[in-house]
Parts: sequence; C-alpha cells; structure tokens
Amino acid sequence: MQNSHLLASLIGSRICHDLISPVGAIQNGIELLALEGAVRGPEMLLISDSVSAASAKIRFLRVAFGLPGHGQKIGPLEVTRILDDLSQSGRVTFDWTPQGSFERSDIQEVFLALLCLESAMPFGGTITVTRPDDSAVGWEVSGPAQTARPDPAVWKTLQTGDGADAVMPAHVQFALLPALVKERFGAIRLIETDVSLTIQF
Repeated sequence: MQNSHLLASLIGSRICHDLISPVGAIQNGIELLALEGAVRGPEMLLISDSVSAASAKIRFLRVAFGLPGHGQKIGPLEVTRILDDLSQSGRVTFDWTPQGSFERSDIQEVFLALLCLESAMPFGGTITVTRPDDSAVGWEVSGPAQTARPDPAVWKTLQTGDGADAVMPAHVQFALLPALVKERFGAIRLIETDVSLTIQF
C-alpha cells in the first residue's frame, strides 16, 4: 500500500475507533432506559433510531476506509449485519449473495463500490453483490444507477484513476477504489444498461 493510502487508512481507522465507543455507550444507555421504561414516546424513538444509524454508518466506514489487517477476514454474518443495519436508515437496501469469509481488503473494495453506486441512486433501490464462480471477474456490484450521477467525470476516474486529485471529498470512494484495485494489478469495468449499472473488479 502506498504511503498516502496507508496514512489515509490509518486516519480513517483512528477516527472510526474514537467515534464507535461513545456512540456504542449512548446506544447501550438508551436501551437500558427503554427497558426500565424511564423514557417513552416519539422523541425516544427518534434518538434511538439516530444513534443506531450512526453506529451502523461508523462500522461500515471503518471497513471501507480503515486499515485492513494483514490476513484478517470477515465472515458473511458480520457483513450482512453491517449492511442490514445500514439499510434501516436509508432508501438503499443490500443483497449480499457470496458465501464464506473473505479478506477484509476484499470487503473494503466492495464497500467502496457500494458507496459509488449509492451516490448515483437518488431514489434508492437494492444493490446486489455477487462473486461469480465461473468468471474471471472477482466481484460484481450492481444497482439501479446511471453514470450521469453524481458526475460523469468521477466514473471515468473510477475506471482509470485519472483525475483523482480533482475529486471532491464526498466522492473520495471513486478515487480510492481504483487505487486499491491497481495495487493488486486488477482492473475496474463498468457495464451500464438503461436500468442498471454494474461495477466489476
């Protein structure tokens, strides 16, 4: 991993690590209050839902932008739990079909691809993740998206890595994913139809 990517991953890991503990503590406190019946009503539900959404997002971002440990693997149960919790607070749902455990670095690339597609799905929908056994393609991430959103230029960056220095912070996943794939001598391919977009890598 290049020094710039390593530093960015370390920063991401540190931020997520420092945030997940207090958010988790708040979540536990809310659950205890609910069990005791100390607080009820829509206000409590709003706070509980917001904290749960924040916790799910941090766990997702920790994998997407954090430093993957060497040889560390993530099982399907953990992946689906993260994605299921994440979908509770948004319009996007996830269909994870691969079986077995995978290197955390693999899941990192998939999560970055999910972020790319999600940014091009203003009306929501379902993103499907597959890993074909009979294909040279490692991963396929598909959803009802179009390269016209959020900006055609970032999709060109995703495929080639060119223009990464001009990518806005909200679209950093379009710059990071091709850099990670390139480091393992891989390539990214886009397949677009009238109703869907598939990222292969």
